[in-house]
Amino acid sequence: MAPPHSDDRDVDAARRGDLDAFDRLVELHQERVFRFCLWSLQDRDEAQDAAQDTFIRAFRHLKSFRGDSSFATWLHRIAINVVRDAAKRRQKAPRPFSTMVKEDEEGDFDLPSDAPSPSQTALEHERRQAVRVALCKLSDSHRAVLVLFDLEGRSYEECCALLELPMGTLKSRLNRARAALREALGDQKELFELG
Repeated sequence: MAPPHSDDRDVDAARRGDLDAFDRLVELHQERVFRFCLWSLQDRDEAQDAAQDTFIRAFRHLKSFRGDSSFATWLHRIAINVVRDAAKRRQKAPRPFSTMVKEDEEGDFDLPSDAPSPSQTALEHERRQAVRVALCKLSDSHRAVLVLFDLEGRSYEECCALLELPMGTLKSRLNRARAALREALGDQKELFELG
């Protein structure tokens, strides 16, 4: 049985200019980075650009990676900053609401493998759509903590490291973010009280 992949070898090699090693790091982390960007920005094209920008910044600043945290945590911090920058640019050049909320074009959010009934599928689609719309209404800091903790399933410790927050602040922000999400859902909260 092969040992689990460790970023350390590839990070060291990439620092020395080994592009194949950096390609392996991208391959290993690209899906998670993209999903974070997609949940945060709610736009596939912007998320792809943000994910790409994350890896470009990581490559440019790889020599500054000290190893105080894991490479994955460092990379995710870069993604958080890229998403914040993209959100600031979006505020300066507002876009129509219809372009922020798109259909699930390529199965971005997988449903359970046991085939659900058509009504269950429709309910899940409505729920995802409601969450997407509600997330667009939240502040960047509330959206980030909800995406990391509730949608990506990160631990409190990982969220603290990624957002550079003390545990108490993180828990408080998470509670406020959940309350803000409930409020942003409005009448759509009923979708989550069904079946």
